[in-house]
Amino acid sequence: MKENIYQAHIKGVIPTGSGSAVFMSCEEKIFVIYIDPQLGNTISMAINHEKRERPMTHDLITMMLQGLEANIQNIVISDVNENTFYARLMLSMRNEVHKKFIEIDARPSDAIILALQNQRPIYVHRKVIENVEDMTDVFEKLMAEEG
Repeated sequence: MKENIYQAHIKGVIPTGSGSAVFMSCEEKIFVIYIDPQLGNTISMAINHEKRERPMTHDLITMMLQGLEANIQNIVISDVNENTFYARLMLSMRNEVHKKFIEIDARPSDAIILALQNQRPIYVHRKVIENVEDMTDVFEKLMAEEG
């Protein structure tokens, strides 16, 4: 499967009228995932390594995984269908006998936050890259307007 996935990076999180636009770069394309405004804010906080006074749900999940001695290996934005994105959270656990790998279905926004909080790579499957619109020009225009 490694030949069908590519590392992605978050270029920016920009508020929109109804939520947040997460601009992601992968290969030669920038694409956007639209998410809830609160999750957009949480992604921005994770990018900037900001902590809240009290743990949020994603913080709780990270603490639970640590308590269970499970590690996030990476996340994969695995599919897109009519502007709905899908992601997989890849975990590993080791006990006295063996190492176990677990793959969990997740919303991309949640998976991205967990990857950022745990400093783990974000990957995108080739079929996603092939099926999303290239938003490079839009992103560059928005950045020029801000700067």
